[in-house]
Amino acid sequence: MARLDNKVAVISGATSGIGAATAKLFADEGAQVFALGRNEEALARLETHDKDKIHGFRCDITDGAQVAAAMTAAADRYGGIDIVVANAGAFGVATAIEAYPAEVFAQVLNVNVNGVFLTIKHAVPYLKRRGGGSIIVTSSALAVKALPYMLAYQASKSALTGLVKGAAVELGPAGIRVNSVNPGLVDTPMIRLIESQMNPERPEEAKSSILEGALFKYYLEPEEVAELMVFLASDQSRSCTGSMYMMDQGVTLL
Repeated sequence: MARLDNKVAVISGATSGIGAATAKLFADEGAQVFALGRNEEALARLETHDKDKIHGFRCDITDGAQVAAAMTAAADRYGGIDIVVANAGAFGVATAIEAYPAEVFAQVLNVNVNGVFLTIKHAVPYLKRRGGGSIIVTSSALAVKALPYMLAYQASKSALTGLVKGAAVELGPAGIRVNSVNPGLVDTPMIRLIESQMNPERPEEAKSSILEGALFKYYLEPEEVAELMVFLASDQSRSCTGSMYMMDQGVTLL
């Protein structure tokens, strides 16, 4: 028996990186996956991994009406929701505080905090109907580690720590577990964006600079993060809630 047999999972930000890897692994582990994203072509490509297990649905997680509609569609299609992975996120720009565009700061918090809140808010009624479930929030090592020039991203991920703990306390009596996965340096489009912003002329040199801040000098693969997601989604983690699961190459130790 696969670890997620008979489970229904809604995953936001499922079109690339950690979200795509998680959607594919969840499907491989038996879950029916309702994959949310804004890029319809990328959603269609994701579905080809397993057309019987993965269904793409266009959704902007900062729009409460769209998120509500997505949760209703998932529950209608599969009979309920057991797992929610609030993974969609935005980075913003790497720049000094005095140069940081206020509109970009607001946008990052809207996606990374308000988007996660809306995802949880509109999923909870369906999780309660199932008698419980698991909510997993993709956070970051920067919820713990302070670095310069990443203010909006860091502020948003720090806010998620409070959101996860508060939601875990409130939803625990309903049998709903809430945890965060806090990766460090993952080989995704977001890390490529950071490299290009740090050193537009030679982004490969930025990678070396980034890795200087880690004990282990390599980028994680998204599939490695997805493995932890499976554990937290499965019944193996039935006693785990309100916790932060670090996968950070030792970044927060330095």
